Amino acid sequence: MSDRKMITAALPYANGPVHIGHLAGVYVPADVYARFQRRMGKDVAFICGSDEHGIPITIRAKKEGVTPQDIVDKYHEIIKKSFKDLGISFDEYSRTTSHKHYEVSQDFFTTLYNKDKFVEEISEQYFDEQAGEFLADRYIVGTCPNCGNENAYGDQCEKCGSTLSPSELINPKSMLSGNVPVLKETKNWYLPLNEYENFLNQWIIEGHKDDWKPNVYGQVKSWLNDGLKPRAMTRDLNWGVPVPLPDADGKVLYVWFDAPIGYISFTQEWAEKNGKNWKDYWQSENSDLIHFIGKDNIVFHCIIFPAMMKAYGDYVMPANVPAFEFLNLENDKISTSRNWAVWAHEYVEEFPGQQDVLRYALLSSAPETKDNNFTWKDFQTKNNSELVGIFGNFINRVAVLIHKYYDGIIPDGNENAEELNEVAKHAKEIETFLENFEFRNALSSLMNLARFGNQYLQTEEPWKTIKENPEKAANSLFVAAQIAAGLAQISEPFMPFSSEKLLNMFNVSQMNWRDIENQKILVKTGHQINPSELLFSKIEDETIDFQIQKLENTKLSNAKTNPNATPMKDEIQFDDFTKIDLRTATILEAEKVEKADKLLKLKVDTGVDIRTVVSGIAESFSPEELIGKQVMILLNLAPRKIRGIESQGMLLLTTKPDGKLSFVTPDEKVENGIEIG
Repeated sequence: MSDRKMITAALPYANGPVHIGHLAGVYVPADVYARFQRRMGKDVAFICGSDEHGIPITIRAKKEGVTPQDIVDKYHEIIKKSFKDLGISFDEYSRTTSHKHYEVSQDFFTTLYNKDKFVEEISEQYFDEQAGEFLADRYIVGTCPNCGNENAYGDQCEKCGSTLSPSELINPKSMLSGNVPVLKETKNWYLPLNEYENFLNQWIIEGHKDDWKPNVYGQVKSWLNDGLKPRAMTRDLNWGVPVPLPDADGKVLYVWFDAPIGYISFTQEWAEKNGKNWKDYWQSENSDLIHFIGKDNIVFHCIIFPAMMKAYGDYVMPANVPAFEFLNLENDKISTSRNWAVWAHEYVEEFPGQQDVLRYALLSSAPETKDNNFTWKDFQTKNNSELVGIFGNFINRVAVLIHKYYDGIIPDGNENAEELNEVAKHAKEIETFLENFEFRNALSSLMNLARFGNQYLQTEEPWKTIKENPEKAANSLFVAAQIAAGLAQISEPFMPFSSEKLLNMFNVSQMNWRDIENQKILVKTGHQINPSELLFSKIEDETIDFQIQKLENTKLSNAKTNPNATPMKDEIQFDDFTKIDLRTATILEAEKVEKADKLLKLKVDTGVDIRTVVSGIAESFSPEELIGKQVMILLNLAPRKIRGIESQGMLLLTTKPDGKLSFVTPDEKVENGIEIG
């Protein structure tokens, strides 16, 4: 193992906030590992940033009627703040829309191009005639040929994990218009992944069969056994890093080409700020490259990105890729689209000062080798029974008793007591677990030390022995203080906010991990400690009930046949409805209202009379197409002046998914003036 650690965490898409699935499956474990390696005295670069060129971003922008830049600007800040609030200690958190990233990713592409590592191909790709755009993989959905999932994307089925190409989808549809796309010729540059099969087999299948997680190793082996194919590294899109070639207008780098290069460009940004050489981390054999990712990103980090780096030359290969499985929420798959999630930024707002509780709960349920489940009741139990009842209880008893009997000064005790070995024992145990990416076991070891402390105090009972055997009481609290100080030290990677409080409480500085493993005495006799403060507080049932109700409300919302439908208005009585006079009518004339872009002045035959109606429909209809159109009119609406024109009634319209208006009309032509009701 190297003394230099290049640690990356998967780039979150800047098309929405971060949720607990992201935290449990990538960011909290990665942070624990980075913090631990720093404590081991290693030279650590912990790097991440927002992926701002993904197709989900352009889809969201279209949906919200804003630009992709608006979307990424908004969510980059939300994500960045969430990470900071939860103590994720990135050395650099940047974004793929930065100038530096454009420069580095274009240089990477140009280097590969100049080395003839790409294959230039003209191929037929799906094109949406209505939208007038070529469709990137994620703009196409259809039925997965492997598992039958009807919502598989053109690059991957998220249900069975299969990598796909758009041509493999059954019944493909465009996500832009919903139409069936057509095939149209276009030119792109492909990386022939098949040429790297031998290298990948040798490096991973032979070289890492004993030290990589079985879920990662198994996936890679399966893909290699199936055989790799060339994959396009460019796309026909208007959002992304432009392809740096003269004949590549309207083309950008494939998001899974530019996104992992973000790790490199962000490292360069950090290195420039801190007087470091980025190559020491990426191009030196004395550097361990570790990728923390979710299982859906294994192919990109273990096949595509390594093939890119091999093609470029100079780069070290990942020492490990500890990919996690998925975290479910209340026995259901976390889904951004269904809002079935616990959002990081909402948690921070609703549980102020309780960041470590979430970190602890997520680590204890971390989906290390198989999918796991988060429930609010389990979260409550972990806090109340373990953090409050075991960890916090022990710390509080030690601090209170030392202040009560010794004015906050560590009493004299046996420096060779057997119990003093416990801190070093657990520190070494945690080291072994973390070096093997076993975060749940490491967390259990931490809590077991707190359990040992409680048991020790319960056996020793210094509150009783202080009278008949004060020397024994002093020794008991001397030993207990060492355990408490040990917890203050070794809890830091897992619960940094609580560790900081503890270090302050015991009036000590953070130690190197090796020193914790080798020193029995962490707070000497005569050392003054500060007053105790509450580490954790009980979470009441009503707090948990509120969170569960939020999820139940989400279920009700998802059950709507139209999720975008507004809630029903207040109930009315039948007599209220009978007052409304709805009639069929025909538009006779239509013209624009001066100095009003949205308004049309209409002459309408209601069957009762011919009257004037002013309506804000000019953005959806031209005056010419309205003449002769049969509509429905609210006849007995009190007249009101609009732009100086008296409007006598209101036409019935609805809004289509594209934002345009549509008239509510009879199925077939009927006479004007017929009552509706």
